[in-house]
Amino acid sequence: MRTRLRQLLVTAVALATASAALPAATAQSQDRQERPAHGGLSAVVRHTEYGIPHIVAKDYANLGFGTGWAQAADQVCVLADGFVTVRGERSRVFGPDEAPDRSLSSAGKNLSSDLYFRGVRDAGTVQKLLDQPAPRGPSRQVKDLMRGWAAGYNAWLKQRRISDPACGGAAWVRPVTALDVATRLYALSVLGGQGGTVDDITAARPPTGSATPAARTPEAQDLVRAVRELLPDGSMGSNAVAFDGSTTANGRGLLLGNPHYPWHGGRRFWQAQQTIPGELNVSGGSLLGTPTISIGYNAHVAWSHTVSTGVPFTIHQLTLVPGDPTAYLVDGTPERMTERTVTVAVKDGSPVTRSQWWTRYGPVLSSPDGELPLPWTTTTAYALNDPNAANLRFADTSLGFGKARSTADVLKSLSRNQGLPWVNTIAADSSGHSLFSQSQVLPRVTNEVATRCSTALGKATYPAAGVAVLDGSRGDCALGSDADAVQPGIFGPARMPTLKDAPYAENSNDSAWLANADRPLTGYERIFGTIGTQRSMRTRGAIEDVAAMAERGNLTVKDLQRQQFANRVPAGDLAADATARACAALPGGTATGSDGKAVDVAKACGVFKAWDHSMDTDSRGALLFDRFWRKLIRAVPGAQLWKVPFSAADPVRTPNTLNTDAPGFSRALADTVSELRTAGIALDAKLGANQFVVRGGQRIPVPGGTESLGVWNKIESVWNAAAGGYTEVSTGSSHIQAVGWDGSGCPVARTLLTYSQSSNPNSAHFADQTRLFSREKWVTSRFCEKDILSSPALKVVRVHE
Repeated sequence: MRTRLRQLLVTAVALATASAALPAATAQSQDRQERPAHGGLSAVVRHTEYGIPHIVAKDYANLGFGTGWAQAADQVCVLADGFVTVRGERSRVFGPDEAPDRSLSSAGKNLSSDLYFRGVRDAGTVQKLLDQPAPRGPSRQVKDLMRGWAAGYNAWLKQRRISDPACGGAAWVRPVTALDVATRLYALSVLGGQGGTVDDITAARPPTGSATPAARTPEAQDLVRAVRELLPDGSMGSNAVAFDGSTTANGRGLLLGNPHYPWHGGRRFWQAQQTIPGELNVSGGSLLGTPTISIGYNAHVAWSHTVSTGVPFTIHQLTLVPGDPTAYLVDGTPERMTERTVTVAVKDGSPVTRSQWWTRYGPVLSSPDGELPLPWTTTTAYALNDPNAANLRFADTSLGFGKARSTADVLKSLSRNQGLPWVNTIAADSSGHSLFSQSQVLPRVTNEVATRCSTALGKATYPAAGVAVLDGSRGDCALGSDADAVQPGIFGPARMPTLKDAPYAENSNDSAWLANADRPLTGYERIFGTIGTQRSMRTRGAIEDVAAMAERGNLTVKDLQRQQFANRVPAGDLAADATARACAALPGGTATGSDGKAVDVAKACGVFKAWDHSMDTDSRGALLFDRFWRKLIRAVPGAQLWKVPFSAADPVRTPNTLNTDAPGFSRALADTVSELRTAGIALDAKLGANQFVVRGGQRIPVPGGTESLGVWNKIESVWNAAAGGYTEVSTGSSHIQAVGWDGSGCPVARTLLTYSQSSNPNSAHFADQTRLFSREKWVTSRFCEKDILSSPALKVVRVHE
């Protein structure tokens, strides 16, 4: 049987290799006419355990075909919903007032989403980027991948029946074009800029009448707060660590990647292996709708990403021409805004037409309900400069990683393509090298430019949050260019914070400063992030863990696996014992809640004391501390929470020593006990009984903890006391990979896709890896041919148009 299977496989690969590719000229014509691609593309797709496809094709167009086909098989409804978004058709299909899932922008309603994406389409923004020669625009290989992906998706729609109830029989599930695929990539690139301010862009209106500008001056603290929520939208983060050969058992590198992404909607990862014999062989996770591996590994190198602290946009404060709010001054010369009129079809209603206002810097922002509190008055307006609006290079950067043979090659791809919009890169290789680099597309705002050109608002926001608000009336405040930058107005590779060959290189969404606590990175501009400031609880815990691992040495992939599921709570180590003591010392065992009522908290004291300081599913006391800690940090200002303040000389261990005398401590304790009792939850309940997902009508316990607790294995759930506590997990650990090498030519890799491969409840792969995650088990990678062919679950199919 196995011999017969191998023979079938060889025949299938030969057939794939013999397939003809679609002529490039034909593909370009179809893209421009927005018709689905045709031309006899094909690929071999081999599925192993947990539905993971291993896609083999003879070239990039055929590889894209197999990838589009396989993604459609697992995620057709989620993908189709996203294509409705990027076409600007949500209002026509679902109605204007419904809310999109925010996976491709921050739009609060379908109408604003459509106005933005229809405007992008009408302006030809993405097509213009496709037409640019590489490396400014996408390479021919990436264009072929996108064209093939569209053809594969379309072929699956034509040849298969949709079993997912989310879109089965829906008219809005339609064929797509390569331009649709490119627009989806574009949407991901601008998430931290234009995509994060869609409501502000589409609702901006020039003032009418004699508005009093002084009464509407924006507050710096409001803008700082809004920006921190915006990057890229507050729902994503990550941990990653690379160890060099000096710390490992065999002198080769190790990488643990733990990205924190939404568990639902269009920003999920999807697992695959992509192979073009002799050209490309890479495995990992792709963001849905993208044709390349976003986070992954090959026979020589592994990489992951973490959301960075770099601010990928600038704001330009415009001085308006007196009496004309749609014209602004630059060096005293009036310059008229460009009005873009966009019309959107609406379900059961007349089409809606709105204007958007654009300047030399970018779109004008203004909305009472938008993301950024920036009013448009008779004298002042604010425009957004988002350099990622000229960036369609993410896929080429990722493809370069997939073909890399070393961390040096990863750096070469970062330098050549300069396509990462809002993430850092952490990598390790089989020769024992480690790498951290904050190589991302950032507006070229140096500290000197910010000092010279910031408005009064910018003088407050730039130091506090890295948000430059520049004087748009001065030509000498235009962003300059670095000689090594691939596009004007951004930093070049030489300016990027980079750490090579450190014993460990780690990031948990703080700035580059402490990628390695013994080799801090300094000297970068404020827009990249801070230096010498307090780190998050997750960063502190992560550095403690990985520094101890590096010092211990002799590390293997198993050590990475243990770190992922240690579920240690750094906040618990710092505060739980002190909380238990202070709780036990309360007179009469009672505390006064926010409602002024006395609450018996005596039992909670013992639960805190007995808790093991972990967020395992069977941990008792974890839920109590989780709910208490959330309330405590809201009730007590950061400056009052700890007795020992932060010190830049000891950034990992400070601040410390919980201040249990702080106003709000006992109130938070009382409110927590009342909350759990009202929800009918025992104070010593197991975490897994209350932190879970429901799949097929069954609860699956989920380990891990929230951001403020500092748990490496981050999990965020939605609390609903009326429903009895936590409901579905909303975001957290997603495509996890622990990767090393042993000299065999096959990477030693263990992976987990926490929410599983398919969103279709009728799929066999709707919850299989979620159950593994619940039990803290892993999938053993099948990367080499011998491992793929030996899979007991192996299914081989040749997919074609």
